[in-house]
Formats: sequence, C-alpha cells, structure tokens
Amino acid sequence: MIEKVRVIGGGLAGCEASLQLLKRGYSVELYEMRGVKNTPCHKTTNLAELVCSNSLKSVNEDTGHGLLKLELEKLDCELLKCAYKARVPAGGALAVDRDLFSKYVEEKLYAYDNFSKVNKEYVEIDSSIPTIIATGPLTSDELSKNISKLLGEEYLNFYDAVAPIISKDSINMDKAFFAARYDKGGDDYINCPMNKEEYLNFYNALINAERATLHDFDINVFENCMPIEIMASRGEDTMRFGPLRPKGIRRPGSDERFYAVVQLRKENNEGSAYNIVGFQTNLKFSEQTRVFSLIPGLENIEIQRYGVMHRNTFINAPKVLNETFQLKSDKNIFFAGQLTGVEGYVESIMSGLIAAINLDMQLRNVGNLILPKETIIGTLQRHVSQENMDYEPMNANFGILPQLENPKRDKKERKLQYKERSLEKMDEYLSKLVQAI
Repeated sequence: MIEKVRVIGGGLAGCEASLQLLKRGYSVELYEMRGVKNTPCHKTTNLAELVCSNSLKSVNEDTGHGLLKLELEKLDCELLKCAYKARVPAGGALAVDRDLFSKYVEEKLYAYDNFSKVNKEYVEIDSSIPTIIATGPLTSDELSKNISKLLGEEYLNFYDAVAPIISKDSINMDKAFFAARYDKGGDDYINCPMNKEEYLNFYNALINAERATLHDFDINVFENCMPIEIMASRGEDTMRFGPLRPKGIRRPGSDERFYAVVQLRKENNEGSAYNIVGFQTNLKFSEQTRVFSLIPGLENIEIQRYGVMHRNTFINAPKVLNETFQLKSDKNIFFAGQLTGVEGYVESIMSGLIAAINLDMQLRNVGNLILPKETIIGTLQRHVSQENMDYEPMNANFGILPQLENPKRDKKERKLQYKERSLEKMDEYLSKLVQAI
C-alpha cells in the first residue's frame, strides 16, 4: 500500500516537497486555497506562482545564492530544473518567465498518478497523516490561529513589498538602452540613465509621494526587500549605492558616465513585460504612475501590475523546530518555506526539499539529513533550529558560514574557497547516505 502524505500550500516549498515525496513513491495530497480564498498578492491560481520578483537571484559560484543552487543540484532539486527550463536572460541572475515556470512545475506534479490537488483552505491541523505545512508568509488567518495554538507561540512578522511590472512598448528606447552591468550577460537589461538633476527630481518626488495605508502601528521592514521609498528616505544617495548604482553600466559605443541608472529586467521570454529592478513599493497606484514616469525613458509608463506591500508572517522556528524542519512536539508535522524564517525563493525551495527528504527518512527509520555546517543548506538548517533571542528571516550568503582556516586575500578567491569547502564537505557527507536518500 502506498503511504499517503499531506502537503499544505502550493508555493515553492510545497511544490518541491511534493515532488520529492512523489518520486519516492508516496501518495501526495497537496492543499491549495487559492481559487477558493485568495491572498493579497497572488494574481493566479497557478501552483508555484512567483509573487515578489521573477528572479531566483545569482547563479555565480562566488555568491551565496550561486552556491545554494549548486548544493541543491546535488540533492536533485526539481524546481531548479523547472527554473532553468523557464529561464529568461538576466545576466548572472536566474530569472524566469513566471507563467512558464508554474506550467513546468504543474506538468511535473500531474505526471504522477499518485498526486492530487485539493483546492480548499486547510484549517484544522491533523497529524494522523504525515504533513508538511508550507503555507508561506501569507498563511490564512484561520490556519495561522491554529498553528499558533499548536506551537504555543505568537507569530513574528515583517513587511515585504512587490515591484511593478511595466509594458515594454511604453519604454522610450531613444533614452533607454540595452546593456548588462560590466557586460555580464550581453543586453539582458534595459537601462534608464539619469544625470544629477534628473535623479534629484525623481528622488524628491519619491520621498514626498503618498503611500498606501498600512493598518499596523509597528512597521518592521525586511532589509532585503525594502520599499524603494523607504530606502530613499534614508538619504539622498542611498539608492545610488543600491539598485540605482551606475557603476559598470555603459551605453553601447559610448564612454558617457551616469549619475544613476534604473534597470529593467525581462518578465517573459517574449520581452513584452519588464519589472523595475529593486523598486518594491508601497506607493499608492496613482503615485506609482506619476513618480516613476519621472525616470528618463519611462515618461509614458504603462504599469501592468502595480507594486504592493503586505505583511509576511513567520514562526519562532528555533523554539519549535529541529534541524530537519520537523516539529519538536509532533514527529508527524514538518514546516517549510518562508513560514519558517528562511528568506527568498530558493531558500524556500531548499526547506521544502529538506523537509520532504527528512519526512521520508523518518518514515523509513534511516536517520536524518542534516548537512554539514560548512554548507549554506546546513547553516540554514541550524538557523531555524538553534535558539536565537532576536530571530529574523535569513537568506543565503557567505557571512553565515564558519570562517575559513586559511582565507585568501583576494575577495573573489576567498568566496570560491567557501564554495569549494562547502561542496567537498557535502560530497563527503552524502557519500555515506547515498542509499538512504
């Protein structure tokens, strides 16, 4: 008899967990409420819908996100395969066509006869069946209340924001131009350059623009997804050292230097839509049109999807989870995704993969998968399970890894040392578990 498992949430973590369990022979019921009850940010009922951005961050091996992808490939990550298949040009980043990505994920899931999607809001937590809860930072109110009761803990929260998507036809290519920073990736980005006067005009309009109302008094903004207007309010030059930095960007055939540059990244393979990189925002919709039209090249901006801001919630994982993403108080319940306090698309995929593999290993009584602390995955496993008085979401970066014994002086070489050490430690560890996983 095929053992049944339940996955709650059809986002990235839930879909990756489902695929890992399906290919191990389990019958998977995947619960997804969208279509019955929608969230403030999702636009479709597609499984694995990308919300905040279409980028899964860097693939460069000298970055934390690049290393995380290499580690996931060693664990046969399914959603990464879909992402590379749905890839759109974005220099050193893994950006995807959102619709194609969801399509490829759904095709993989429905290819299994032992997969079923249950389109309803899951509310009552039942641990009689092995369950992975991966409902994400936009978990419904009723389920949130029941998770709080189960854990005996209050939720933590922070605010997250989404960048606008605009029509390619509305971009004035007499002012904008195609190029990638330092020519890495050819002409993958559209660039809107600014001189000092244009930048200051935009900056002043941005910091004085009217924002949408948020109904919470204590606004905790997550630093890695900060609204552009909040970033701007921190100082006149803050954006120029962030998403608007002009360094490494040149108009083809020209040595002209710019004071600031706004970059646009493809949303789909057709190139009919672009998102404004780093422009997560909470401005009112009318203000987004008015203020962003001050950017040279976007004078006639047509916004296909406006930026919005929403509250993300996550559990105090170190108090209730172990390194396998399993609930300490109930061996049949696992958590995954941003609900656990990992931040980022690929990090969420990772948590779904690790939770699923560990659920399988537990049911077969063959131990656990806890990767070495020298790996990005292993460090994130420890992040969600080791007590932390000021627990906050964490993403992949070299800063969370243990120090090198003999670090190189050159920064890039030092990062490659981290990569080589991680993959070496991971290979050693996995070679002892090859049959188990």
